[in-house]
Amino acid sequence: MDLTNQIILFIGLLFLVSILASVISARLGAPLLLVFLVLGMALGEEGAGLEFHDIQIAHLIGSLALAVILFDGGLRTSTSSFRVGLAPAISLATLGVLATAVLTGLFASWVLGLHWMYGLLIGAIVGSTDAAAVFSLLHTSRLELKQRVGATLEIESGSNDPMAIFLTLVLVELLLAGQYHLDWSMGLEFVQQMGLGAILGLSGAWLVARLINALPLSAGLYPLLALASGLLVFGITSVLGGSGFLAVYLAGLVLGNTRVQSVQNIRRFHDGMAWIAQIVMFLMLGLLVTPSALLSVWVEALLIALVLMFLARPLAVFLSLLPFRFPFREQVFIGWVGLRGAVPIILAIFPLLAGLDHADTFFNVAFFVVLVSLVVQGWSLAPAARVFGVDIPPNRNLVQRLELDLPGQPDYELVGYQISEDSPAAGYSTSRLALPEGVKPALLIRDGNLLTPGEAASLETDDAIYLVSPVEDAELLDRVFVSTKQPEHLSEKRFFGEFTINGNARMDDLAALYGFVPPADAAGKSVSQFLAGRFNKPVVGDRVKIGPVQFVVRSMEGEDCAKVGLKLG
Repeated sequence: MDLTNQIILFIGLLFLVSILASVISARLGAPLLLVFLVLGMALGEEGAGLEFHDIQIAHLIGSLALAVILFDGGLRTSTSSFRVGLAPAISLATLGVLATAVLTGLFASWVLGLHWMYGLLIGAIVGSTDAAAVFSLLHTSRLELKQRVGATLEIESGSNDPMAIFLTLVLVELLLAGQYHLDWSMGLEFVQQMGLGAILGLSGAWLVARLINALPLSAGLYPLLALASGLLVFGITSVLGGSGFLAVYLAGLVLGNTRVQSVQNIRRFHDGMAWIAQIVMFLMLGLLVTPSALLSVWVEALLIALVLMFLARPLAVFLSLLPFRFPFREQVFIGWVGLRGAVPIILAIFPLLAGLDHADTFFNVAFFVVLVSLVVQGWSLAPAARVFGVDIPPNRNLVQRLELDLPGQPDYELVGYQISEDSPAAGYSTSRLALPEGVKPALLIRDGNLLTPGEAASLETDDAIYLVSPVEDAELLDRVFVSTKQPEHLSEKRFFGEFTINGNARMDDLAALYGFVPPADAAGKSVSQFLAGRFNKPVVGDRVKIGPVQFVVRSMEGEDCAKVGLKLG
């Protein structure tokens, strides 16, 4: 009895410390997942003395946690990002992982003095970016990246794990069988795993969406139903020989972009579950490693990490994005944000489970590579985004959004804002605000008192206001309530320029007005057509400089540039 209570006390304390560590890591700019990993090492056998060496349990916990994280990543990925991110992300998730694995593997085989097949196995283990690390850093760094970059990174990190897992499993099987060459059977197994993963993931999500909409459940049960269904899709696909990780990501993607009951509750619940999964997984992996064992391979592992970060990943990104006309700066940034996290460490468990030769070396090398990646790449994410010009002024600053599940009215949300001192709405009454048509103020909270919007003469600092809004207008409210105060390089005038023009303005007319010579590909075109020709699929923040004028995409309507900023000088 006492032991049970002590274990519960310890687990509660451990989770509390892990969560509080997020505050410290945010202030230090450290990747939060690195904090969890180091905390696990501090609690381990060479720290606080907790011993954990059960590889089978570690594999179970890691696989379960990854399934939850990928499901949540799919839920949060909007299909609107597919316009610019889907094709390049798929290329990175397949060709990119393969190229990274080969380049890193060949170097690893040389530096470790192993057969090239063993080196290729190391390359496959560290070949994919980690969904947990990328999702976490992109959502906690308070950065908004250009859509083409952000969408590509998020879709890639959620979809490239199956390729790395496939390569790792196949290579482990070949080496166990004493086969030191590759053959055509790998292609058949690839088609089977990815094909089954895609079919079962998409069809499973369609069935889950229909089930959620058909069942009259308590609101708190819908998120649990979604989670259970996602894990079921993962399990069925894996048992049948498909990629469960691809299936569960696609299931989350379809479910998150389908109109289902209580979708906001489902997203919030899974956001919390993903954090729990990350905490448990990284603490467990920290416990699993023996820090002193890293010292035996630290020189070789450091060299492999440097080759991975500065050679293999950038070259793989360049080759994968070659057909998509990404600007060079964006390619460099995507190459740099190839964070390694829990996935390589979990994949390094596979050789241990199989009893493969040199398995301990693979695990220690993978762990060291992850540490270097989180420290160097994770810490430098925000500065790199600024240096390479891929960050844009934030556009999504809603305090709260709650779907209103009203019979026959599924398209409304309750949107909440806290009025800050420099909010554009401060000092104005709700009747004087330029609200989008169809948006109605519903409630005002001041000093803990509930007021109707009409009872307040004007909005004051720290007021909380809630509005009922059509879903399509919710983000437009940012312009009314959210402060436009930004870092100097992201201020509206400095980023977008002094003037705003419509995308249908003619380049020839602008050349005559501002005194620049239009390039040959601008003749007879509108600004929108000119930018589309330069970028194929332009996004907010894309810019072209012609003489003394810079054209900066300010807003998009479908495939067209609706508004373009003009920056002079």
